[in-house]
Amino acid sequence: MRPFTYYILIFIAIMLLGCDSNVNLSDEGKDSVGQVLLLQVDYTTNEFEGGKELRILKKSKELIIIHEYIEPSDFGSIKLMYLSEPLFEGTIHWMGTGKMTYPEKLEPASYFHVANTFDYIYPVKGFEPIIIPDIYNFEEKDYLEVWSKVQHLKLTREYLKADPNQKVNIFLYTPSVGAGDQLTWKWIIFLKK
Repeated sequence: MRPFTYYILIFIAIMLLGCDSNVNLSDEGKDSVGQVLLLQVDYTTNEFEGGKELRILKKSKELIIIHEYIEPSDFGSIKLMYLSEPLFEGTIHWMGTGKMTYPEKLEPASYFHVANTFDYIYPVKGFEPIIIPDIYNFEEKDYLEVWSKVQHLKLTREYLKADPNQKVNIFLYTPSVGAGDQLTWKWIIFLKK
């Protein structure tokens, strides 16, 4: 075999191997990694308190959140998951106060930048309440009050821009029930990209 032909064949083999690996890497990255934005708003004051960007290993077209709820006879819990990955966990106490256990810590409200505009954005598909049996249910107007406290955040707008047809998932975390203290209750909002 001539040396020139040998070098051409090696060059073609390298190009073919390089092309195959690039295609697989980009496809894998696009389909398997995403993010969910968790935002927390106080129930009684409707003030935005903080949030967290959660990295997820899998993603689908819709943010379908399932829950595992253990009713508190004395102590209970709630776990919210997306494609079996945890998004939120918290304990619930009857005649006491539980706490959020996942994520362990949220970034404070001061961490989140505000958009330099006065327009109001509304989720095109509206809201998807995460309803736990025997826990409080609300109307769209209640969600709008909460939404108004986070719609102006740059990250909120970034997530809506990345997936404009998503429904905004919203959940009321009640760590105290029975004669619980509503001052401990929190709205938890989820967006994905």
